[in-house]
Amino acid sequence: MNHIFTTRDYAHHLAGEGTGVGPMIERVSPGSGRLVARFRQGTAEDAAAAIAQARDAFDNGPWPNKTGMERAAVLRRWADLIEENVERLARIEVDEAGKPIRQARGDLGNVVSLTHFAAGLAMQVHGETYSNLGPQKAGWIHREPVGVVGMIIPWNFPALIFAQKVPFALAAGCTVVVKPSEFTSGTALELARLGTLAGIPEGVLSVVTGYGDPVGEALVKSPDVDFVSFTGSTAIGRRILANSAETLKRVSLELGGKSANIVFADADLEDAIDGSLYGIFYNQGECCCSATRLLVDETIADDFVARLVARAKSLKLGDIHADDSDVGAMISDKHFDKVCSYLSKGKAEGASVLLGGEAANQDAGLFVQPTIFDHVTPDMTIFREEIFGPVLSIIRFKDQDEAVRLANDTIYGLASSLWTKNFDTAHQITPKLRSGSVWINTTIDGSPQMPFGGYKASGFGREMGQAGLDEFTNIKTVFAHLGKREPYYTAKS
Repeated sequence: MNHIFTTRDYAHHLAGEGTGVGPMIERVSPGSGRLVARFRQGTAEDAAAAIAQARDAFDNGPWPNKTGMERAAVLRRWADLIEENVERLARIEVDEAGKPIRQARGDLGNVVSLTHFAAGLAMQVHGETYSNLGPQKAGWIHREPVGVVGMIIPWNFPALIFAQKVPFALAAGCTVVVKPSEFTSGTALELARLGTLAGIPEGVLSVVTGYGDPVGEALVKSPDVDFVSFTGSTAIGRRILANSAETLKRVSLELGGKSANIVFADADLEDAIDGSLYGIFYNQGECCCSATRLLVDETIADDFVARLVARAKSLKLGDIHADDSDVGAMISDKHFDKVCSYLSKGKAEGASVLLGGEAANQDAGLFVQPTIFDHVTPDMTIFREEIFGPVLSIIRFKDQDEAVRLANDTIYGLASSLWTKNFDTAHQITPKLRSGSVWINTTIDGSPQMPFGGYKASGFGREMGQAGLDEFTNIKTVFAHLGKREPYYTAKS
């Protein structure tokens, strides 16, 4: 299918006429060099208008007081509308994010699944009752929506991370203001508009486009925002946490990663090779849980690495709208330069380049060659820092203890993968890995039922699963005395 490029013009998604004025942000596709979209450059006033609408919708509107069944019905209609528009939304994602079309279709399919799952959770928000507290005493625990939620969405998975957050907050009864990346705002706006068609009331879900300062800053600092959910870099996560202190709002942070991918000698090596390539080159390495550090048992390393490189040479990059494209483009000029700088650092610090190591020679687009470094050591920059590009570092280990030590030798703790046919090995090592997710004989995998989040500098809080809904609730304890109560104080004559 040949893609027809058109330039899409967007306004904010706000109730009424609040579409914003002033300059537009022009988005040039990193995969083609073409102008594909224009977004409003939001102001602090635009953000304030969206927050005010969300505050009014939460305090005075029907959404928080709807039954779980009613909210679920709206979310199910929303999921159905998204499913009807998967191909169109995927093409928008490709244009703006520079990822291959097959991966974008997969992302949008997961958006549908997540929205359906959140709809099911909306019917199951429940508390606990305690009837064993003593004679004439009872207690119960309510889960109530936390209130107005500000969400800041990154550019690497614009639609998918939107769906890991927004439907769950709506299922809990919250109202939401989304600030998508200025690079990839299209799907957030399109999804919000489909939500309106599905029956999400005005003011319950708004999208304000623009830059982190001022739009994101306004969400974090506003006293009318009760909770901030952020996915992005660890550096920005620290800034958000500091800025939220003045209002003491709750914050959930899903941040950077430097995930380890451990291959033991008894693994199914074909599966491990395929998974290792997917773990680093999926979404061109622009993935917080990319398996960027490949730890291989030294007894199989030479053979494994040779086979891995041979397979990697068949990966195709270039036309991101082609069904057989495997590796996409870097999101921006600045990020392209950053990734290329890590290629230079890896070479300068003594790592062996087995594949790639350079920018790709493309007529248009910000492509970096799939790159594999061998003989990497823990003191090297490419071992320690998050690159966020298609760059794999290989380290060899002697035994399980060294594998675990190397895997945990990072400030991050988002995910780990391990490959072995021996479940005893997997069971022993899993609790030793300091990461929020552990994948066994798979990588970058999951399901809407399974929570996702990190340890250490990868942040805190969880998305998806029951925990993903619980994030958007407050717990209220109610303790009651039934019947006539004995007085605390007796009358004195």
